[in-house]
Amino acid sequence: MHSSRFRKLIPWLFAGPALIAMALFYVYPTIVTIILSFTRGTITTPAKEFVGLENYRILLTEDRFFLSFEDGAFSGALINSFAWLIIFPTAVVLIGLLVAVLSDKVKYEAIIKSVVFMPMAISATAAAVIFRLLYNQNPNLGSLNAFLASIIPDFQPTAWLGNVDVANLAVIFAGVWIWTGLSVVVLSAAYKAIPEEIHDAGKIDGANAWQLFWRVSAPMLSGPMTFVAVTMIINALKMIDLVLVMTKGAPRGSTRIIGYTVFWETFNNNRSGYGSAVAVILLLLVLPFIIYQLRQVRREI
Repeated sequence: MHSSRFRKLIPWLFAGPALIAMALFYVYPTIVTIILSFTRGTITTPAKEFVGLENYRILLTEDRFFLSFEDGAFSGALINSFAWLIIFPTAVVLIGLLVAVLSDKVKYEAIIKSVVFMPMAISATAAAVIFRLLYNQNPNLGSLNAFLASIIPDFQPTAWLGNVDVANLAVIFAGVWIWTGLSVVVLSAAYKAIPEEIHDAGKIDGANAWQLFWRVSAPMLSGPMTFVAVTMIINALKMIDLVLVMTKGAPRGSTRIIGYTVFWETFNNNRSGYGSAVAVILLLLVLPFIIYQLRQVRREI
């Protein structure tokens, strides 16, 4: 009798500390951040003055670095983040899928996947330093300009991190280079898990390699691809390190995104309430993707 009761208590003995840690490190900071977003203060005196929705009003109507409408087009951190949301997950999933499928057909599969995964082994800060040297804000310098000039006749050097039209794309590409390795690992494992009998059945029905991929393999990889895409969307929204090291939001705010704005307003501009308001906006954007991801994982289990 006592043994049966003890077995029932075992899950709670492990779940209790986990719940306490979650409340301490996740729930409590979230509640404090939401409260601070309605105040005006600094790092040393966070809740100095209650201002209601004033931080949100300024953020969405007056802050040209967060959201503005100039020269007939929207710009700012919110719009730059949407560029990340569209380009970054799409590129990571497609390149990862391409490498996963093609490398499965060649002899040196392990070497190819190791090379692609290698950027995951270094920190994002180190990767950002590498890409700063690769791009360089001076159009007459940088390894990328030198390489393109050697293969493209009459190539005009570009200030990749100094041009408002291409700077955000350049930083996004650095993120793709880092995270594609994760996509390859996940999608390669899922692709190998597809029973060979299914492919054989498709071949018997007369399907060629292209039809086998799009009508058989791709639908069966939709779950892993969704997992990778949602993970990359969350990473894109909370990205800080690449932007901080490579551009600090320059030129003219063209690379500033929401995650970086939280850091910049809170620690550089010393506006804890305003930075907390940006963090709450970030939470509202990330939350639907987190809920969807959790539901997908629960469904798989």
